[in-house]
Amino acid sequence: MILAFSIGFLEVSIVDLLDIALVSFLLFQVYNLMRGSVAVRIFVGFLSLYLIYLVVRAAEMELLSAILGQFMGVGVIAAIILFQQEIRKFLLLLGKTTSFNRDNNFLSNLPWRKRQAGFELDITPLIEAAKSLGGTNTGALIVISKSSELRFYAESGDRIDALVSKRLLISVFNKTSPLHDGALIIHKGRIVAARCVLPVTEKDVPAQFGLRHRAAIGMSETTDTIILVVSEETGQLSLARNGTIYHNLSNQEIRSKIKEYLVEDDKKKDKSKQEKPESEEVVQ
Repeated sequence: MILAFSIGFLEVSIVDLLDIALVSFLLFQVYNLMRGSVAVRIFVGFLSLYLIYLVVRAAEMELLSAILGQFMGVGVIAAIILFQQEIRKFLLLLGKTTSFNRDNNFLSNLPWRKRQAGFELDITPLIEAAKSLGGTNTGALIVISKSSELRFYAESGDRIDALVSKRLLISVFNKTSPLHDGALIIHKGRIVAARCVLPVTEKDVPAQFGLRHRAAIGMSETTDTIILVVSEETGQLSLARNGTIYHNLSNQEIRSKIKEYLVEDDKKKDKSKQEKPESEEVVQ
């Protein structure tokens, strides 16, 4: 153990400093993950209670230590129950940053991965349908996924499995259609399901946003998707991505952001290729 410095009788090593730095970084990331939601207040209360427990135990207050100790004994289980949504978001974020999720790993060389590499969604029917729906103040909620079929959410609605077309999208969200209430999921250029139930965000959102916008934000927080929202009150178009909503966008802005989302991995792949030494040959 390499000693860094000492404060009186307390000896602090480099390992201790590294431990404190890692815990601080982890707490900061957890706070960023829960910031703006009710969970952050629960987290602060839970952390405060733990600090009180440490002080009480250090002061040798046996009765209070025993009571708080019983609560802390089931603290891990209680934390899992209280923060199940946040734990899900954290694991999703962790999964998106692992090497198994990148294009330069061995999975990208598999035959079926090669066939999927050239896929691109035809955005034009989607934009035209959103424009028509907005012009008639017809509400719509469309989830676009590039990496997953979102089977869990698709099973909450009705399966369709059809190519994306303007007429079909308008028909689904027609106010007299039995499929208009809920979200529509698009994956690999096909409509997977309609009338799907999405998670609603717990963040404080402006009063101008209704349930569709809250569901769009909640879905973007828990999955790697981009969600298009057509407001039933104003006909304005919005996009939700990574827990952030972009409100009142033009058709060109909608197209640009969806394209950016779809080619995001390709840009990362091109960047990694450019960073390779010139002596290496890239096989197309």
